[in-house]
Amino acid sequence: MRRSSLLTLALLAGIGLFGQSLWVVDARLSELVTGVHGMADIIARASPPDFSSLPDIAWPALETLDIALFGTVCGVIMAVPFAVLAARNVTPSRPLYLFARGIIALTRAVPDLIWALLFVTAVGLGPFPGALALSVHSIGMLGRLFAELIEDMDMGAVEALTLTGAGRTQVFTHAVVPTLLPSLLGIALYRFDENLRSSLVLGFVGAGGLGFRMLTAMNLFQYREVSMLLIVTFLLVVGAEQISAGLRRLMA
Repeated sequence: MRRSSLLTLALLAGIGLFGQSLWVVDARLSELVTGVHGMADIIARASPPDFSSLPDIAWPALETLDIALFGTVCGVIMAVPFAVLAARNVTPSRPLYLFARGIIALTRAVPDLIWALLFVTAVGLGPFPGALALSVHSIGMLGRLFAELIEDMDMGAVEALTLTGAGRTQVFTHAVVPTLLPSLLGIALYRFDENLRSSLVLGFVGAGGLGFRMLTAMNLFQYREVSMLLIVTFLLVVGAEQISAGLRRLMA
């Protein structure tokens, strides 16, 4: 009886929270229905896609892919040492643990869009600030997941090497890395998928790639080019997902 009462209260609380969200976001479904014709007009103007712009889209597509690749690789390289320091079972000291956890929390809490804006002011427009933004933001996401993996790992190999007198570096390279490498690579590939999508959005703040090209085309009302850019974006994301899934299957 008590359990059913708690479930009823939880359900009512959930309904109440959703109700207040409708009020706060000022949801007007009737206007959405009446505004469908405007959306249909844009779709009509975007058809058919401008295939003649495809050669000019190749370079921004490569930029988008490389922004995600750079951000993922650099994020992994920087996240690993912070993850080791942020894992309770292998961290050298409590102050280093708190320091690493603070860095991971900071880089994760600040959105990649904000990091991109900061780096744009520092190094100017182009793909480089976008790649830097994804690198820094990836530290937070990857560092947390890597640290949790290390904390949950079987400590048998670590303890065995420690008893033989091995140093921390030897323990990490000979016990931690071999045990967790498949999981770490799998997480890194998932992060690459996320970074590829994020790199598209970062282009809207001047970080280059397909996003910047799409923003320019929209500002010039070149909707047929926009539709072509969306098709290329879709193919790029799906292709990257298929490659990542294949690599994860090989590592499983």
